[in-house]
Amino acid sequence: MLTTLIVKNFTLVEHLEVDFNKGMTALTGETGAGKSLIVDALAMALGDRADTDRIRNNCDRAEVSAIFESDTSPQTRQWLKNNDFETVNQNSEEYLLRRVLTKEGRSRGYINGQPATMQQLRELGEFLIDIHSQHEHQSLLRKETHRKILDDFAGCSQLTNEIKQQYYQWAAAKHQLEQLENDSDERIARRDLLSFQLSELEQLSTEPGELSQLEQQQQTLANAESILQDSQTLVQLCSEGETFNLQSALNKALQLLQQMPSKPDSLEEAEKLLNSAQIEVGEATREIQHHLNSFEANPEKLQQIEERLSAIYQLARKHKVNPEELLSKQQVLEEELNKLTGSDNDTAVLKEQIETLATNYINLSRELTEKRTTAATKLSKAVEQQFEALSMPGVSFLPILTPLPNDSFGPNGQEAIEFLICTNPGEQPKPLAKIASGGELSRISLAIQVIAAKNSSISALIFDEVDVGIGGATANVVGQLLRQLGEREQVVCVTHQPQVAACAHHHLFVSKNTKNNNTHSQVKTLSDTDRTNEIARMLGGQKVTDTTFNHAKEMLEST
Repeated sequence: MLTTLIVKNFTLVEHLEVDFNKGMTALTGETGAGKSLIVDALAMALGDRADTDRIRNNCDRAEVSAIFESDTSPQTRQWLKNNDFETVNQNSEEYLLRRVLTKEGRSRGYINGQPATMQQLRELGEFLIDIHSQHEHQSLLRKETHRKILDDFAGCSQLTNEIKQQYYQWAAAKHQLEQLENDSDERIARRDLLSFQLSELEQLSTEPGELSQLEQQQQTLANAESILQDSQTLVQLCSEGETFNLQSALNKALQLLQQMPSKPDSLEEAEKLLNSAQIEVGEATREIQHHLNSFEANPEKLQQIEERLSAIYQLARKHKVNPEELLSKQQVLEEELNKLTGSDNDTAVLKEQIETLATNYINLSRELTEKRTTAATKLSKAVEQQFEALSMPGVSFLPILTPLPNDSFGPNGQEAIEFLICTNPGEQPKPLAKIASGGELSRISLAIQVIAAKNSSISALIFDEVDVGIGGATANVVGQLLRQLGEREQVVCVTHQPQVAACAHHHLFVSKNTKNNNTHSQVKTLSDTDRTNEIARMLGGQKVTDTTFNHAKEMLEST
């Protein structure tokens, strides 16, 4: 239920706070006072399009907040949970929708104080409130609206959603299968190429770390002669040189230190270091000699290594990767080949999945068709009863279910739904768009809206001048219909009809005042006396006479 609407700097409204109650509330006032502005502001809070020209003159931004008393609708609560929105206050159980529009055209939305997109405002608003305007019949010209009304009336909206999910799963699987079948030749060619490339890589059979080992061995073998010569020179320098070698030089140095009497500490330390050096040189000499004894030039092994390296480098260039990345490339190609090889299995799985989804879809669609067919008859009678109450006897209302061509599948079931009208007995039923009379279409629209509202799960309904062009006894019937709706749900009705306003449980009056060259719209709750005067004004114009006052009083007392 809508409890409060707060409007700031929106067209003629500088600041306005309106409280709403349960039951039916009439919203009246003179033409141009700003009655529909209340509905427009509410629509802005619910995420509808808002232009910057709706911002009050000399103001930087407009702001609208709508507070709803939270309901127990599982759909609403699930939506809030899925989108991570909590109630404003867990104790108060309220939903707050807020919209800010700046002069620069920036629009920001909030739900329960948290930033929200316009789409999220609209989605939540669809759970909370339903707005019917005097132009609502335009949407009634669309078949999609017809389907939604019939499904709501039949109580099968959940079934429709299940069918939609089955349809999209079926369509996605079918599309995937078609892609697999259409690119079969391309897949085969790719699979053959991958098999050949993997065969080359498997024949090469590189090992982790092999490349660096081969490159090191190749460098060693390629420089074998110079390494042998340098190694022999090193042996001469370390121990075998006749004129000079490190071992002889170190021996002489140690002899001098050992024979030196009363050596200072620094020379003692030097002796220790030279001793260590002598040992290190001896070990180095043995290592060099071991290398000389074990090393031999091997031209055949060098050739094998160079051929192996050449094969690795060539295959790496072919695959446009670094040589050390060949193993990773092989793994990637193996994974792709496995997927392509498994696509044949995928085709079989997809065919089975499509068949299962199609069976489920058909079973659900048959159930939906039965419910729609039964509901269409009941809806036809219910709307035709409203036609009679609205002084349209003899008008027939026919919800027509037309099977889709060739029993094809659709996201909303296997039939198209359209509302046809026959305004005169004996004539052929026509689509709503073919009805010439605007007055007839307005009353037809109202009758359908009333029935649709009765079967809506939404607890707050707004009717914005849907009674235009209706008067007299018919207007009184409209008022009684809206009052009956108000007994079960919250109804707010913007009206020019005194008969409709007199049926309301509550009455709000919208007025326009000018002060200091600024125009302001205001809303106030009418007392019983003020309400009688307002009904009298609506009956007889600006001048309220005793006759119109008494007539207004009588109308209010009779409700």
